[in-house]
Amino acid sequence: MTTTEMNAQIFRDMAEIAEDEALMKQLAKYLKKLVAKKNDPTKMTKEEFFHRVEEAKNGPLYELQPGETLDDLISRVV
Repeated sequence: MTTTEMNAQIFRDMAEIAEDEALMKQLAKYLKKLVAKKNDPTKMTKEEFFHRVEEAKNGPLYELQPGETLDDLISRVV
C-alpha cells in the first residue's frame, strides 16, 4: 500500500469515526500517545539497545576493592 493509498484509507476511516463522539475521544487519546512515543528521545530500537550493550562490554571495567565505597571508586577512576 502506498502512502497516498494509506492517507486515503485513514481519511475514510476518520470520516466514519467522526460521527461518534466517544470514538473521536478515543482516537484523539491514541494519536496523542502515538505522537508522544515518536518524539520521545529516550526511546531506542532493539538494534540500538544491543549495539549500546556491545559497546559497553568493550569499554573499561571497574570493580570495587574490598572495603571501598562507591565514592572511593569514583575518586580512583576519575
